Amino acid sequence: MDTLVIDQPGGWLRGVRRVESPNADCRPAGVAADLIVVHAISLPPGEFGGAAIDELFCNRLDSSAHPYFCDIATLKVSAHALIRRDGRVTQYVPFHLRAWHAGQSSYKGREACNDFSVGIELEGCDSSPFEDAQYRSLGQIILALRRAYPTLATAPVVGHAEIAPGRKTDPGPAFNWQRLTDMISHNDNRPRLV
Repeated sequence: MDTLVIDQPGGWLRGVRRVESPNADCRPAGVAADLIVVHAISLPPGEFGGAAIDELFCNRLDSSAHPYFCDIATLKVSAHALIRRDGRVTQYVPFHLRAWHAGQSSYKGREACNDFSVGIELEGCDSSPFEDAQYRSLGQIILALRRAYPTLATAPVVGHAEIAPGRKTDPGPAFNWQRLTDMISHNDNRPRLV
């Protein structure tokens, strides 16, 4: 597996596309990320490619470009990173800052998961298998996070559905958690997915 590196203290992955989202802020005082959340997104739903995800995360989504966009164009959301179908990574928010990816959420009794998590989006939907290249890039990002941030070195990796049950279903049943677990365990020698 290739190695990705996070520049410190800037919090950006080296060598990946960067599109800075305004939808980010500081984590609460004394709070560091200790959870990794995997999401799935496609805009419009079930369609891949195009600039709509960048536009959504940068508050520039044209509500007239597709009927689905009418309901989401005014949302203020982001993720730390997006992995396209071909494995290309775009980073929107430095990892030490809070991205607005989780919404109303809770993990093991802790509310407001944005405060203490990193959000990684996979371009996809619940019903479509994800691509080999996406698993490779996701594994690389997780390993980079674990190397760069002590609080993420043993962080669980969960789906959006786990922190927002009944509200969210992503990354969905098509996501192969065992494959990710094996990939991380093989390259890190410390299996930590829950």
